[in-house]
Amino acid sequence: MHGKNDHIFVPIASTDTNVAPGKKSCRRYWNQLSRLQRNIIIVVISGLCIILLLWIPSIQGNNDYGDKEYSANHIQITPIRDQSNNDLTAIDGGKRNKNEDDNEIDLNNGILGVDVAENGKAVNSVDSNNVMANNVIDNVENVRNNAIDAAVDVPKLKEFKGPTNDRQRAVVAAARHAWTGYKKFAWGHDNLKPISMGSHDWFGLGLTIVDALDTLYIMNMQEEYEDARNWVDLYLKLDVNRDINLFEVTIRVLGGLLGAYHLSGDKMFLTKATELGNRLMPAFSSPSGIPYSDVNLATMVAHSPKWSPDSSTSEVTTIQLEFRDLSRITNDPTFENAINKINEKVHNLEKKNGLVPIFINANTGMFRNFATISLGARGDSYYEYLLKQWVQTGKKTNDFLIEDYIAAIDGVIEHLVRRTPNEKYVYIGELINGKDFKPKMDHLTCFLPGTLLLGYTNGMPESHLHLAQDLMETCYQMYAKQQTFLAPEIVYFNLNGESETDIYVKSNDAHNLLRPEFIESLYYFYSLTGNTTYQDMGWTIFNAFEKYTKVKNGYTSIGNVKNALNTRPRDMMESFYLGEMLKYFYLLFSDDRKEIDLEKFVFNSEAHAFPIGNN
Repeated sequence: MHGKNDHIFVPIASTDTNVAPGKKSCRRYWNQLSRLQRNIIIVVISGLCIILLLWIPSIQGNNDYGDKEYSANHIQITPIRDQSNNDLTAIDGGKRNKNEDDNEIDLNNGILGVDVAENGKAVNSVDSNNVMANNVIDNVENVRNNAIDAAVDVPKLKEFKGPTNDRQRAVVAAARHAWTGYKKFAWGHDNLKPISMGSHDWFGLGLTIVDALDTLYIMNMQEEYEDARNWVDLYLKLDVNRDINLFEVTIRVLGGLLGAYHLSGDKMFLTKATELGNRLMPAFSSPSGIPYSDVNLATMVAHSPKWSPDSSTSEVTTIQLEFRDLSRITNDPTFENAINKINEKVHNLEKKNGLVPIFINANTGMFRNFATISLGARGDSYYEYLLKQWVQTGKKTNDFLIEDYIAAIDGVIEHLVRRTPNEKYVYIGELINGKDFKPKMDHLTCFLPGTLLLGYTNGMPESHLHLAQDLMETCYQMYAKQQTFLAPEIVYFNLNGESETDIYVKSNDAHNLLRPEFIESLYYFYSLTGNTTYQDMGWTIFNAFEKYTKVKNGYTSIGNVKNALNTRPRDMMESFYLGEMLKYFYLLFSDDRKEIDLEKFVFNSEAHAFPIGNN
């Protein structure tokens, strides 16, 4: 807040001994006025200043919002975006740091390029940035407007009438509890801190609101949905002057906007999605075609992560569903062309029986030598999107994506699958340095049973079905063997009888971040088989979340699933709790297992549904 002056300075000409005879200085005129005359002049000048100050913001407000009128209930204060937080920690373990270096940018037919020096790093060009940034923003507006004009008319997916049974009603109650806490203490911010009654900003894009749009729509939570929709329309500003992560923003924000558009048919979401897609395009301007991990949405400058010269393999290969969907809705091939180049590049790289290292360099386009091979953090969704892209594009028989998927699952079975010596649990380990087996499995890997079953129902080999069934049991045991009946982030398995139990958890890995991967797989198993056993398994886990993660103002991640009396709450509710977890629980408990038909729609990695074969 600016300090308020208790007096006003009036410009006065300087005293000059050389004033011409017969001419009075301004100071002399002022001194000859009575006190009343002086006060009148001061009041008039002050009034004019106040009118001017009030008039200027009203003009700006009219430019921003036009003639739209909203009820007082829907008007929210624009969120404060923290520009000082330079150290942002990714959910999957890597650090995202704000990069203070600006890359030189060039405009070429609407696509940004980055000049690369001989050492492979982007060249700084501070002088040209301001001019180019203005051109880029103008170009974004032109491309966006043209794309919206040419957009495919997508009707509403279907009408959702709300919960039909007690289990679904319990999920809706959980969603309303989480939403109420978020709206009260973190509205417009990325994540809720439910215990300290505060908020956390990662990118300053209202992640929880955008991620939850389609969840609220599917649950028929109309009042909450309208609040979220109006916030996106009025307050989601995409020119945030900070580095954001391409992958996270693509799956959560771009995916959330596209998912909401497919459900509602509301073109406002498409308008926002198209602008965001264009602002993300500089990430694809690397020398290799493998996208940079970070991009500034305001300056539209992209670069590799500050913490490493390499990007996560899963991140650069888990943006394809979203950009392809955007291309096909807008009839603009730019987005799909960019992700096709990634697919072709990764397809042609050398792999270990279809398995990929978890790091890749955007400048060279090569995998990091001797990097870990894992279906957990930094590797998981590469395999998921091979299958889902193939499904999304109509299951072409000669598509190298499905060939790479089949090769990868063969590689998983050959190199990563093991069975414990006592209870015979099947699990998937990791290859350290690309060769040394480690009996460690992330909870993130529990996406795989559902993906394998989806593949099997679309013609993949029966061996995929058997592996999916075995992994479902193992993932369930990751929950059942803990005092809280909640899974830890990571488990280890008895390899050669070195442990008394076949599944054990180290203290540093005992946290639960409200991750949805296993609930996702339960949903696929129920939706594709109709077997209600998977609903019962999910109901047990849902009640465990209610018991150990629900707090007064929302839900929180916890630090220790092994001790029901000391769970060590961590005071964080990530956007994917509403965006994924509760959506999958709700669909899992539906009386209609095809409430969203998996023969017509494919979910992205953040549980946002896109049409199959949307041409």
